[in-house]
This record gives sequence, structure tokens and C-alpha cells, in this order.
Amino acid sequence: MTEVANKTDEVTCTIDGIEISVPKGTLVIRAAEQLGIQIPKFCDHPLLDPVGACRQCMVDVTDDGRGRPMPKPQASCTITCMPGMQIETGHVSAKAEKAQAGMLEFLLMNHPLDCPICDKGGECPLQNQSLSNGAAESRYDGVKRTFPKPINVSKQILLDRERCVLCARCTRFSEQISGDPFIALVERGALQQVGFYEDQPYNSYFSGNTIQICPVGALTSAKYRFRSRPFDLKSQVTTCEHCASGCELRVDQRRSEVLRRYAGDAPEVNEEWNCDKGRFGFEYGRGEDRITRPLIREGDVLRPASWPEAINAAVRGLQQAGAAGDHPYGVLTGGRLTVEDAYAYAKFARVALGTNNIDFRSRPHTPEESAFLAQAVAGTGLGTSYADLEHAATVLLVDLEPEDESPMVFLRLRKAYRKNRTRVFTLAPYASAGTRKMGGTVLPTVPGTEADVLDHLDPTEVPLDANSVVLVGERAATSPGALTAVLDLVHRTGAKLAWVPRRAGDRGAIEAGCLPNLLPGGRPVTDAAARVDVRAAWGTDALPSTPGRDGDQILAAVAAGELKALVVAGVEPADLRAPATALAALENVDFLISLETRISEVTARADVVFPVSLFEEREGTFLDWEGRERPVHPAVPTTQVMSDLRVLAALADALGTDLGIRSAAEARTELAELGVWAGARPDAPNAAPLQQVRPGPGEAILASWRELIDDSRGTDHAGELLATARPTVIRMNLDMANGLRDGSPIKVAWGEGQITLSLEIASDMVDGVVWVPRHPLSRGTEHASLGRLGAINGELVRIWTDETDPAFPAGGNEGDPR
Repeated sequence: MTEVANKTDEVTCTIDGIEISVPKGTLVIRAAEQLGIQIPKFCDHPLLDPVGACRQCMVDVTDDGRGRPMPKPQASCTITCMPGMQIETGHVSAKAEKAQAGMLEFLLMNHPLDCPICDKGGECPLQNQSLSNGAAESRYDGVKRTFPKPINVSKQILLDRERCVLCARCTRFSEQISGDPFIALVERGALQQVGFYEDQPYNSYFSGNTIQICPVGALTSAKYRFRSRPFDLKSQVTTCEHCASGCELRVDQRRSEVLRRYAGDAPEVNEEWNCDKGRFGFEYGRGEDRITRPLIREGDVLRPASWPEAINAAVRGLQQAGAAGDHPYGVLTGGRLTVEDAYAYAKFARVALGTNNIDFRSRPHTPEESAFLAQAVAGTGLGTSYADLEHAATVLLVDLEPEDESPMVFLRLRKAYRKNRTRVFTLAPYASAGTRKMGGTVLPTVPGTEADVLDHLDPTEVPLDANSVVLVGERAATSPGALTAVLDLVHRTGAKLAWVPRRAGDRGAIEAGCLPNLLPGGRPVTDAAARVDVRAAWGTDALPSTPGRDGDQILAAVAAGELKALVVAGVEPADLRAPATALAALENVDFLISLETRISEVTARADVVFPVSLFEEREGTFLDWEGRERPVHPAVPTTQVMSDLRVLAALADALGTDLGIRSAAEARTELAELGVWAGARPDAPNAAPLQQVRPGPGEAILASWRELIDDSRGTDHAGELLATARPTVIRMNLDMANGLRDGSPIKVAWGEGQITLSLEIASDMVDGVVWVPRHPLSRGTEHASLGRLGAINGELVRIWTDETDPAFPAGGNEGDPR
């Protein structure tokens, strides 16, 4: 019955004499592509709604399926295949060929012939079609239209209007895909052009996609403009390193310098899109702070050293620390690592150092999260997918802002809302711009009370079932009981669950065993059978059997003198729960080894620093939030530095232990042979007691997350990208603003630090809550981020204004609270 039903959903037509059966509603141009018949086009794009703007894809319909020919050529990107339809393309029909040639001549009438200086030259569809199908000479002898050039559509997007062929790809992408309709076609006839508001630049997180899909050189990158010719570039497909979306990238380099990055074609993940951070944020390793030689400390100074000298110094320090007692080591790995490098750290910690004191979470976290990751994430493989999001009836977001924290999740949810009317609900203190673009409904939530909201969800208001998805962000780890409540909810409703971290290496670090309670493959360190598996694979006699300390506990133990040595990679103290405490611990630890690409606050305090390769020089694998393997390939060669894995292997050798792996391929093979743990999973996390925080006079509860473009070191040197960062503001509702207007200066303090921010009123903000970006771009000393002050979701901050109104804020003005 299924086969019969499927057949009834198909139509059969003929294109250039070849019969084809396709699903109802298939565009003629899509059917022709399935047959390998190329129809020239400009406006058509498979991921955009058809518009028929350029008229270049004309075909001759000799039979419309009812025995009648259509009187004139038709745009194949706007008509659908009908039963019995007979279609001839320009390959066999003189009428279609003439129509296509006429449209091409019409487009070239005003198009400048500046291919030698155009960034699109060498990869331009208009250029290719002109050479293959265009006339040798132009019949037009008038004056071509000209415009001032270039126009800054934004800080990183430049527009040459005279090149535009009015295909509307850019405007359709902005409106349909990203939901940022800041650009549009204006005027009519020969005056028609892409227009924008001068006082509202095109500041979209996805603006770079308009450059890639522009079929001519009308939209170009400010950074890449006039830098190279396409045929001088060497390209490599890899995976983006900036978040857990897993986007495929095409990296283009010339003379070992990356000049641009384009979105790759990965239909199951990022389709053909990526965010501006992934596209433009690739210059962070090019400054003078790049480390290319090992460094060892002599007194207060780090001096360059040879590799043997640095390894010997590291071994001496580790051995001296080891003489201080049992398990004196801690390992902090951060989120920049591939699966293979993370696996090397997990193995190094257990085999070479004999400790389970290892954690990848260089961010606020709790013991409750460790249990949640062990039960609901580790070893689950490819579970909930992008396709599940697209076809879900309901999606519930818990402490997750997709547009900022996982942009491809945002685009897929927006697509699901537009195409399938998926209902998106979010636990949040107010409706962000991203929430509105997804058609989302806010379930008003005071940070820290997520568990209570989840426990009391109305099933008629938020219908969750087996065709629903619950996405939980990493910020839920800071909300007492939230992760336990999420597990209860999915067990109760049958909804699918996925954990969406912010960084590219986080999911892989879990599978690799970079947690104090887990071995590789999701094996509990307390399970004897699990340890036997790992011992056999590693060829070691013993493994530590008690859970180690997590990241916060490691730093606390260092401060207490209980840990003597740290190995740190890819960790920024400003990202941790208590940055000042972390810096003090790094300052006072007996011996500190740092594996890093650039000088940082950690390397400045290290005793030995090992340089490691940049992302663009690295081989390996990321696991995206789905659990899908995403390959990483080196785009530029390097002989100066090694990967983390190779450095750790050399260290292990010097310590008298064979790590057993020397390359990413060997690590991948060993991890695959270990496989996923099939035994019992750890118990569900114990919910932390909910303690309702109530603001007093001059106080508010903090809501915060990291925006996509912030003070991350991954955006260093990308000036044009940084110029598009969103303004740093404090958001509160009208009652709390108490008569103040947008733009009023508000002071915010936590601990011993304070910042001054401009007010932006969010009318739907939950009362008693203020929102501040966790890591905004620094704009002077008064804009030091709350992240550096250690403030996190759900904590109390003090707010006040220099104005004398005693009623501000809602609880009363207490003046300077310090």
C-alpha cells in the first residue's frame, strides 16, 4: 500500500525527450537537475522560495500536459512538473535558446565589463554563461548606468550596485532564512537597485551568506576585496571551530595564509549557510602573540627553549609534584580540542598522571551537570538531529538562545516555523530578537527557577509528545535542579532530548573521557567492568577508580594546597565561575604546564609552555551537538608546532609511559575500537535544592548569556566582524526603569567590580530581572564584562543610577552599593 500511495504522489513528464517521475510540486528546473540537464540561472536557489526574477532559465513547454503548447517560453524555476508535460530546454529547443540568449544580452546591457578587477571573476555564473552562451559582440551602444561605489551595506559587506542583476537572492535570504530584512529592492525599471536604511546597517549574524549566494560581484567582503583571484586559491573542506553547530566550511588559502572561508554544502547539518563568526572569524592566530617555540620559566621571565629542554623541564616539575602525595595533578582541557586531542588528554591524565582530576568545562558548572552528562549525553551517539528539529511539532528550549549560542540550530528552527509551523517555546526572562524570528513563545522564567517552571508546565499550553524535542543549553547547569527536571520531563512526555553546548569541542570531550566521572565512550569510572575495558585497550595495569575533581574543585584544591601541578589547555579564566579565584590558583600552583596557541593569562603564569597548532593546521574530528562526526582537515601546512596529542605523547614518553598514539588517525582508531559503553548508565542526577533568590532594594536577578560576537579570543583581529557586534546594553522592564528612557546610563555591580551600561527597555522582561551580556566587547574600563566579574545567571547584582530619583531601581536607590 505504501508503494502505491507513493506512486500516486508522483507525476511523470518529459524533459529533452527523457521521461522522469518526480514528486508533485517539483519545479521543472529541479527535475532537469536530476537528469543532469543544466539550465542557466541567476535568481534560482534550491533553499530560497522561487521568484522568477532574472528570467534566465527559460524553457519551451511544447505540451502542458493537456495537449496544448504554452505560447511563450516559461521560467523553469517557477513552474512545476505536471502529468504528461513535454519540456525542451535550450539544449534542444531554438525557442528556449533564443529566450535565454536574449535575457543574457539584456542583463549585460548595463552590467560593467570589469571582470579583471571583480572579486567574483573566475567563479562568476554571469561570466561563465557569457563565455559559453553569450554573443561575441554587444549590440548596445548606449551609456551604461553607474553608481557611487562601493556602498557599505555593513562594516563587512560592500555593494557595487552597477553589477547587480536584480536576482533578489540577497533580499530573499535576509527575509526568508535569517529573518533580518534590512535590505530590499527599491525603485523600478532601470533605476531598480538594492537599498538599505543608512541609519540601520545590515547587522545580521548571517550577512556573509549574501556574498556567497550573489551570482555576480555586486556584494563583496570588505576583508577579502581585491586580495586574490579565485584560481590562485587552494581550498580545503573542514568543520567550523567556533560552536557546536558542526558547520561545513570551505577554507581558501594562498601562500599558506587563509584569505576567506565559505559555507560548505552539508544538507544534513548547515545546508549551505553559516554564521558570520564562522565565516569571518579566522585571523585570531596571526598576531604577535602567536607561540611558535616552547617557553620555560626562569625567575619571573619566560624564555624560548628547545623542545627537548622544555619536555625535560615539564617532566622534572611533574615528578616533583608527584612526590608530594596521591593524585596531586589536575588537567583542564577547555573546549577548542578535537575528539582525538581530547582523548589524548583523557588518556594522559589516567595513564601518565594516574588521576581522574580532569574537566573540559571552562565555564560555570555543577556536580549535577556531571551526572546529567553521564546519563543523558555520553555514549548516546547520533540522537536528536537537525531533521528532527525541522519536522517536530513542538520544540522546547531550556536556557538556550540559539541565535547566539548555536546559529545553525536557530536557522533550522526558523525554517521549521516557516515551513511546518513548528511551535517553539522557550524558558526565558523575555522575548529576544531571535525568539521573535522563530515565532517563539516565551514561558516567563526568572533565572534559577527553571526546575519549578518545568515541573509545572501545562500540557495543554506546551504539548510535548514523541514528535517533540527538548533542547537544553549549557547554562542550565547553573540553575538548581533544572537538568533533573529536564530528564523528568522527557521521561514523562516521550519527547526527544538534546544537549546543546556552546563550543565545538565540548560534545567530543565527553565521549573522549574529559570528565572526572567518565572514561572514554561514556564508561563510569566507578564501574569495574568499564575499567577492565579501558585497561585492556590501553595496556595498563591499573586505573584510578574513584571520581576525580571537576574544574571548580580542581582550582579550589590548588588554592588549598592539595594539588601541586596543573596541565591546562584552551582555558580562559574569564570564562570560569570565579575568574579571580582561578587566576589566584594559577598564580600559586607549584607547577603549571600550558599547551596553547597564543599568549594568554594562563601562559603568563605557566612554568612550561608548549605551542600547539591552530585549528587551520589541525587534523581530527569534532562532534556537533547532535553527536554527528564532523571532519577537521588542515588547510595550511605547518612544521613549527605540533598538535596537543603529539605533545602529550612526547611528554608521556619522557615520563616513562607509552601513550600508544601519535596521530589523530591512531587516536580515532583506538577510540572506535573501545566503542560505546553498553553497560548500566549512572544514576540520574540529584536535584540541587531550589533556593529562590529575592532581590532587595537596589538589587536585581541577573539574566545573561554570551552573544555570538563578543570578547572571545576567536574573533581577535577580525575588525570588520567586531564592528558588527551588538550594542552593550542592560535590559529591564518599564516598571524597573521607573521613568528612565532608552540610553540612560545604569551602573551594575557584582562582587568588587562594576560596569556602566546603556538602558534598553524590554517591555516583556520578567519583573525583578535585568539582562546583561556575559562577555560583551570591551569598550573601556567601565565596560569590563560581567564574565570577568564572575557573575552568572540567577545571581544578585546591584544596580543604581547617578540620578537622584529615590525610587530607582524598583526597590529603592541605595547609591553606590560598595
